[in-house]
Amino acid sequence: MDTSTPAAIRDTHPRTEATNLVPISGLLSYQLSRVANALSRSATVRYRRQFDVSLGEWRAIALLGESAPQTLNRLARLAALDKAQMSRVISGLTERGFVLREQGPRRTTQLSLTRRGKTLYEGLITAANERNDAFLVCLTPEERVALDAALEKLATLARALERSESA
Repeated sequence: MDTSTPAAIRDTHPRTEATNLVPISGLLSYQLSRVANALSRSATVRYRRQFDVSLGEWRAIALLGESAPQTLNRLARLAALDKAQMSRVISGLTERGFVLREQGPRRTTQLSLTRRGKTLYEGLITAANERNDAFLVCLTPEERVALDAALEKLATLARALERSESA
């Protein structure tokens, strides 16, 4: 038996007998990805129906509403989108009058929300908070604290692993 894996994990996700490996359905990254994708799919439906924005547009608007101005590169990193994809999102939002592009220091382009964009942001962030509350209602206050702590630990480790694997 593999004693390097905690018993709770071994018992929850039985390993295949032939290889003693956890199947994909038991991998943490797969489980988190499935939950994140389910959350994103339901958000996409609501934000498209209620505000006529895509998930990428929602992320750009929400991030600019939280902290602006931002450069395209920084916004793409924060939204976990590649630069080309974020560029297309910002172009569409600019054409629709939600985002303003201005010249910044050292020939950078600074992105911020227009008045229309700020109004849209208020509606979107209200809807996002409602969704957030609806998901968290199934957790006790202690579980919420534990979830936050666990996610922070996992994110820190994931960033460290990414740096070490990129070196």
